Amino acid sequence: MILRRSLTSTSPKCQCRRILVRATKNVAEVSHGILSKEQINQFNRDGFLVLPDFATSEEVSTLRKRANELVQGFDPESSSSIFSTKNQAAKTDNYFLDSAGNISFFFEEKAFDELGRLRQAKELSINKIGHSMHDMDPVFRAFSRSGKILDLVKSLGYVRPLPVQSMYIFKQPNIGGEVVPHQDSSFIYTQPLSCLGLWWALEDANRDNGCLWALPQEHKSGLRRRFFVKEGKVQFDHAAPSYDLSSFVPIECTAGTLVLLQGENVHYSAENSSPVSRHSYSMHLVESTQDYTWPADNWAQRTAENSWIPLYE
Repeated sequence: MILRRSLTSTSPKCQCRRILVRATKNVAEVSHGILSKEQINQFNRDGFLVLPDFATSEEVSTLRKRANELVQGFDPESSSSIFSTKNQAAKTDNYFLDSAGNISFFFEEKAFDELGRLRQAKELSINKIGHSMHDMDPVFRAFSRSGKILDLVKSLGYVRPLPVQSMYIFKQPNIGGEVVPHQDSSFIYTQPLSCLGLWWALEDANRDNGCLWALPQEHKSGLRRRFFVKEGKVQFDHAAPSYDLSSFVPIECTAGTLVLLQGENVHYSAENSSPVSRHSYSMHLVESTQDYTWPADNWAQRTAENSWIPLYE
């Protein structure tokens, strides 16, 4: 495929298996998702691409409404798992690993007081919903498998793209957690590398409320470290690299914008200390032809009865 190059990982040797999938019918093609040659070249050069107005205002409204419905149906007492991208507090929590095959809720670290009680309503306390909305929820499934998304992925050269993770991120006002510089391929890992991130702004994103920041062309340096499971606990194979934050560029954008992220692109978002939220939806996919393997020690795993479903094949 035109976007990928084989990169040697520095992670420990792992046992690999073929990716479990279920067959799916091809969806009718539409033209407005296809990337131009210039856009593909820019994506390959910079490691990310910004596509304004990819999602319509109606689609944005539908996703936000559905996320709110899911939150309203969630009982905060059912789980005390706190998601942290800063210190990986979820690493000993089976709730996190189980979320690969269901719809789970994760709180902001600052949502609780010293006694472990929520400081505010649950609607303003949840960090994200994940990690299988693209499969398990009908509204998010319909959006994630829309014709224009299929066309876009096809134009990037994917033969059998497999969505393996999705998240609705709230970036709550005043307490929205920082996401440190990282590469998506660290978490969504195949041999060879094939991760593609799709990130939609569902509210206007700017520097004040924690927009994305990306490091142009850093993806050409390859994957720096990998996140995997060993003896039931998640860990990295190397310490976090150090990056010069002054080299990152802000991706300030309006609701409906799609940001494509090459798997080895380095990006981050700062803490949201503003009074305005920054909702977004993201989905990560990988190639799943016979030439690609999904390691058995990846954090996200599915059973044969609940296997991932390719966008097309």
